[in-house]
Amino acid sequence: MTHDVTVHPLVSPWGRFGLYSFFIDAPEPAIVDTGIATSPAEGMAPALEAIGRRIEDVRWILLTHGHIDHVGGAHALWELTGRQARVVIHEADAPMLRSRRAHVDEYRAGRGRYLRESEGEAKVAAAANAVISGEMEPTLLVNGGETLSLGGDVTVSVHPVPGHTPGSVAYVVEGQRSVFVGDAVQVHGAANGFPGYTDPAAYRAGLAHLRDEVRPRHLYLGHPYRRADGTPYGVELDEAQAREAIDQSLAAEDRVAEAACRCLEAGLRETDSPYSPFAGAAEELGYTGDPTLEPSPFFTSMHGYRTRDRNTHHRSFAP
Repeated sequence: MTHDVTVHPLVSPWGRFGLYSFFIDAPEPAIVDTGIATSPAEGMAPALEAIGRRIEDVRWILLTHGHIDHVGGAHALWELTGRQARVVIHEADAPMLRSRRAHVDEYRAGRGRYLRESEGEAKVAAAANAVISGEMEPTLLVNGGETLSLGGDVTVSVHPVPGHTPGSVAYVVEGQRSVFVGDAVQVHGAANGFPGYTDPAAYRAGLAHLRDEVRPRHLYLGHPYRRADGTPYGVELDEAQAREAIDQSLAAEDRVAEAACRCLEAGLRETDSPYSPFAGAAEELGYTGDPTLEPSPFFTSMHGYRTRDRNTHHRSFAP
């Protein structure tokens, strides 16, 4: 029987966001997600030293997805382990670890189509250059269904939960159902106040899988996501809080989907609204946040509904 291992949150500040990584204190220690370029040396190393652990001893770097605030510190962390740690990421998000340019390409293909910023691509490129510590090839590509041994009797299973990104995964410490989801449980959004996902149907299916199959006893979030009233969860949720956060995420997606569908059915129109061409959806939802602030989840999600048959997919995955 797997004995429980301790999990320690590791926080790194970055602008409006608190970036959270997690240390799994296993025989072969693991860190889930890596923050930005400065996070390993300035945040992780001293935090681990304070609990009597050494960053040099980390043997697994588990990446939940490819966004810069989760993979940005991967190369730097790998270097601090003497290049001994194995770096794990889903195959679909691996290009974002291999190439800074992939982050610009993601911007152009999605939210960048709607943001009226002539310097938008340049800003994303500058951010990628500044906060990604190095381009690198992962040690292990996963697709879901794999089991990783962290030494002794500690095993971690890999569960695909795409939607936020195509390659989002959850890592589950077997036996204790400690579940690390990165940004795959958005609730009502983080600092931007809006849930962000590229594929609404896949996002919903991933949430249903977490709720019905994984059933987290401990749920670890990449950011302090918010309830409907705007109050934030912490990043370490117990079983009841985990169920609530997943249920609220499903409810939020359902509400956003209905507004997006009505907006699409009415026909998209370019206007002076900062939410154009999805001003109708923003108005129906009462969303008044700044849609230009990165990571621009409003436009990311609206583009997801626009490019997929929402009526077909939503009914298929309704709980």
